[in-house]
Amino acid sequence: MAATANGIVAVGLDGETPGFVDGLARRLHGLVLPAEDGEVPEAWRGTLDEATRQIGEFLAGERQRFDVPIDLRVSDWDRHVLTSAASLQYGETAAYGELARWIGRPGAAQAVGGAMGRNPVPILIPCHRVIAAGGRIGGYGGFTYANRKSALEIKRVLLAIEGTTALD
Repeated sequence: MAATANGIVAVGLDGETPGFVDGLARRLHGLVLPAEDGEVPEAWRGTLDEATRQIGEFLAGERQRFDVPIDLRVSDWDRHVLTSAASLQYGETAAYGELARWIGRPGAAQAVGGAMGRNPVPILIPCHRVIAAGGRIGGYGGFTYANRKSALEIKRVLLAIEGTTALD
């Protein structure tokens, strides 16, 4: 996980710190300092600790909403799509096309899927709740997962935590 003075800027789900740091540095156009390499400002540490606690509670089935600050450094399009996805309630899903219609862009299901894949703060912004038409699983993430199968397994687990399933 990574933070700035404004909030959580990235959540990585694949556990590969060097790739996470390199990708974050490219996305933010600057230096990223891994926590083990230097001092983390106390305010940032508090935000990281709180986000870690809340995500842990979610994964344990004890939390349905998050209330940590998010520093969403994405394009205007991605911000619009991700903000709309964030309105999905715990256990609720919507198809990519349905979300496209909600934001006034019917026919933009594929572009919505692209924005979901670029979500820098998965779980905190629940892109796992956006699925394909007909209740199918769709895709999950633009992260550095070992393979598509692993990524979809993460999505299935997150949906299952919420009591929801999707078809293969």
